[in-house]
Amino acid sequence: MLQSSTLKFIKDLSKNNNKPWFDAHRKQYDAAKTDFTTFIQAVIDKHGLKDDSIREQEAKKCLFRINRDVRFSKDKSPYKTNMGASINRGGRKSVFAGYYFHLEPGQSFVGGGIWMPMPPETKKVRQEIDYCFDEFKKIVQSKKFTNIYGDLYREEDMTLSRVPQGFDKNNPAGEYLKLKSWIAMQSLKDADLTSKDLLKKTVTAFEALQPMVIFINRALENVE
Repeated sequence: MLQSSTLKFIKDLSKNNNKPWFDAHRKQYDAAKTDFTTFIQAVIDKHGLKDDSIREQEAKKCLFRINRDVRFSKDKSPYKTNMGASINRGGRKSVFAGYYFHLEPGQSFVGGGIWMPMPPETKKVRQEIDYCFDEFKKIVQSKKFTNIYGDLYREEDMTLSRVPQGFDKNNPAGEYLKLKSWIAMQSLKDADLTSKDLLKKTVTAFEALQPMVIFINRALENVE
């Protein structure tokens, strides 16, 4: 579980997104970061018993920085109003699929997969889905997966308008080949975040996602 003070800090930051306020509340930020890091490490330790590809990851290396990159953004707010952790084989910046936890009061979620891979990785994933569609379909349409995630993320900005070049337009895997990212998300209520069941809920979600992570990473083994 996470402390209510961690959620409060994020909420307060969203209302006071400026450096003077942040500097004055540095202790609260440090406490919130420690709380979040401790929770993520507990997730790694627990799920790492079933997925040895993440077993050696350290939570502090999985967290994203609170500072925003404002160089190319019209929004010059200096800080993110969320905390996120990407738990991946090979580390947070690796090309491999993995798991993600997003802490943002009112918009928190748990899930993962692979987000906007580069063209070589995208090609490999699509080829694997095409070659092994029965296996992939069984994974993402399984009761365990759909009970938690429903379906893969299919917002318009993450989907091509037609089956990509190189694949038959009537390919039975077409709807999955059109995706630009292969991710799944389960929303978390604020009450979930401070519940003693948060660790169990998160690990259960990761367990349901693991077969898809394995499938995608198998495709990426030999990316050139």
